[in-house]
Amino acid sequence: MWKIDVTYKPEFQATFDRLYEKKAILKNSRPLPEIALKKIKEALSIEWIYNSNSIEGNTLSLRETQMVLQEGITIKGKSLREHFEAKNHENAIHYLYDIAKNDYTISSKDILSLHQLVMRSIEDEYAGRLRNGGVRISGANFVPPNANKVSDLLEELITFVIQNPLGLNDIELAAIFHHKFVWIHPFFDGNGRTVRLVMNLLLMRKGFPPAIILKNDRKKYYEALNQANNGNYKKLILLMCQAVERTLNIYIGSLPDNDYDFQEITNLVQEPGVPYGQEYISLLARQGKIDAYKEGRNWLTTKKAIEDYIENRQRKR
Repeated sequence: MWKIDVTYKPEFQATFDRLYEKKAILKNSRPLPEIALKKIKEALSIEWIYNSNSIEGNTLSLRETQMVLQEGITIKGKSLREHFEAKNHENAIHYLYDIAKNDYTISSKDILSLHQLVMRSIEDEYAGRLRNGGVRISGANFVPPNANKVSDLLEELITFVIQNPLGLNDIELAAIFHHKFVWIHPFFDGNGRTVRLVMNLLLMRKGFPPAIILKNDRKKYYEALNQANNGNYKKLILLMCQAVERTLNIYIGSLPDNDYDFQEITNLVQEPGVPYGQEYISLLARQGKIDAYKEGRNWLTTKKAIEDYIENRQRKR
């Protein structure tokens, strides 16, 4: 059975509580207006495809990805593979939404199906099949296990997720699954895109929106995975929480009666009653100490989030 160091837990409990509170707000607001829901889902799917593919080296921009998917346009100067990667990922997301129900139980069959959709017309020989040879990962601080062990290790990981012997919450479980899957590296290619799909399958079956790892956080993401290889999950859990919070905030922001006024920190620090400068608030956002999320390279937060942080500090004193 997998051994997991969960000493990070106390540090993240307030963040976990906040994310579950937001999930409850979203659940209690359903059904959301159909047209608003459709537009958010479409926009997030394109972002998800763009960011996940960009992390793996796809050079289509966000706008080009949208044109390929929604307008069927071929982008001059971009490879056929890059076009397939966008369309394949879209098909995989459709499949994921079809199976991500509340009573869903993860299975190797669905993982292989998602991989097959991701790699179709790119590596047909290996699409939906576990690797049968050794691999090395450039820049990683580990060597993936022998191919003969991959099938058993994947089943062990699936059993770990189903049984959840450590009583992990949904966000922790998705993050730790993500790391262990990358460590097993069950496929010759397409592991990253596939694991980010399955990670979201684990979250969405529990009522969370998809968590999108941003291209701009690529370096931070790989560092977090490398630290997890050494047993330290803090950075990966933080990155996962921030990704979940961003999409929760996007959905909540679409509610007609929401009172979340997110602003760029550069604008917020000019408001009366905000005692901190831009650099300090940005640090709090990066560390997950306030309710904040990232758009591009900019952090957004609320005046209330800063006031809550000040109040909590005073209470602890």
